[in-house]
Amino acid sequence: MEEVIDELRERAETVPFPVELPTEDELVEVEEQILIPIPFAMRQYLLNASDVVYGSLEPVTASDPQLHTYLPEVAALAWSLGLPREYIPLCEDKGRYYAVDEGGEVLLWSEDGIAEERWETVWHWVHQVWLES
Repeated sequence: MEEVIDELRERAETVPFPVELPTEDELVEVEEQILIPIPFAMRQYLLNASDVVYGSLEPVTASDPQLHTYLPEVAALAWSLGLPREYIPLCEDKGRYYAVDEGGEVLLWSEDGIAEERWETVWHWVHQVWLES
């Protein structure tokens, strides 16, 4: 996890209005809004690296409800499009959603269904997908 965070921070883009990392209280508020507990690795990502802006992918955030990446808003849209309710969206990409299951595994969902490729944790996804985008 620490190595992936370090790599993300090294590649982070400077933006005029940086995103802040959420607090534990903000994550509790997000969980209350989406009515699903956030799996451990996703929670760790949100607390430690969700302020990073890099490349073309924009993973969810949890500190500012005004952002288009705010987890409850992204989740509401993804679920309305058909993402099964038991999955928490991690990142939208051209109408597809990378999502996290209750065990913390990341999968890719589109209107065609769930793809076979999976990533063991959010950190594996960050390393293999986001940093490679």
